[in-house]
Amino acid sequence: MNDGRIQRMRAALDARLGTVRCAIESVYHRHNVSAILRTCDSLGLHHVHLVEGHFSPAKGAARGAEKWLQLHRERSAEEAIATLRSSGFRIWIADLAENSVAPEAVPIDEPVCLWFGAELLGVSEVARAAADGVVTVPMRGLAQSLNVSVAAALTLRPVAERARAQGDLSRLPEAERSEIWERWLAREETLKNGVRARVSQRLAPPAEDGS
Repeated sequence: MNDGRIQRMRAALDARLGTVRCAIESVYHRHNVSAILRTCDSLGLHHVHLVEGHFSPAKGAARGAEKWLQLHRERSAEEAIATLRSSGFRIWIADLAENSVAPEAVPIDEPVCLWFGAELLGVSEVARAAADGVVTVPMRGLAQSLNVSVAAALTLRPVAERARAQGDLSRLPEAERSEIWERWLAREETLKNGVRARVSQRLAPPAEDGS
């Protein structure tokens, strides 16, 4: 592993946010899940909760982003909510409501998880009942809906950048970063060894025919 890759990995980890998470509930289309995961990685989020459904990110859209994230596979909305509450997170759902606020107004004085629902149905009633607030991307045009992956990007970025401005308070704890770093290095070493083994196998001379 070259020094440049190690430096990029280290910089990405040091920038990871611990106070902003994302939850994806029953999103049907793999490319939407993958696009949201890539957005989370690019914005420096680390913990993503996959709620219900059979999530299998599409490789083209995710471009490997999922391997750099901590994915929590939750069997139900209730389980995800309990997990988030036990970690001290408020839950803000992306939905349409009269009392909704723009992403720039979502409170970040406490850890927050932004929760996105299925393409057609939106978030579940369980999530609505548990939500601390509702966030909506302001719409200035004639279309009154957005693809869920686009809505997630437009919602997550302002919240993530405001949290990042808080400095070290918003980062992953040092102990957690150390654990992640060890896992990343071990995985990279395993991948490198696998590549070497495949190359050696291809370069090995053919076995002699003993007949």
